[in-house]
Amino acid sequence: MIRYHDEEWGAPVHDDRRLFEFLIFESAQAGLSWATILRKRAAYRRAFDGFDPARVARFSARRVRRLLGDASIVRNRAKIEAAVANARAWLAVQREHGSVDAWIWRYVAGAPRQNAWTSRRRVPAVTDAARALSRDLKGRGFRFVGPTICYAFMQATGMVNDHTTDCFRWRQVRRLARRGP
Repeated sequence: MIRYHDEEWGAPVHDDRRLFEFLIFESAQAGLSWATILRKRAAYRRAFDGFDPARVARFSARRVRRLLGDASIVRNRAKIEAAVANARAWLAVQREHGSVDAWIWRYVAGAPRQNAWTSRRRVPAVTDAARALSRDLKGRGFRFVGPTICYAFMQATGMVNDHTTDCFRWRQVRRLARRGP
């Protein structure tokens, strides 16, 4: 958890495959602890073919059944089937917009929102931007993408900087955001 926070969480992500990976992780995490998902990260990468959305979109019912027997990942049928459906919807967004990155970052006007929270208690669980993203994703056929999951995704991928101002990463992430994609 510390390494993830110190090296990854909140840094802007503009690679479509990495964005897809984060969306699947955030969806899988619903109702579970983030630590559980992080411990299973390598297994998820193997099980979901390196998070290649084109490959995941072709997963058959047989492949889903096999994943349900894989104890190294969260064996929840709805979440696994959502990952496959989300891969198909992801590809549709890529076809329509050229990349998911170009499309999804418009929810923060193309640049990370730089919050200045002084306490973790002040960090919201959801925002209007996350609600709008959730509605749009659901309208495009995505599943397990409620507003709270969308905001966690936005935080993880650096669309918003929700490190508190006393955290060393707050300044680092601000600098990363200024560099751009």
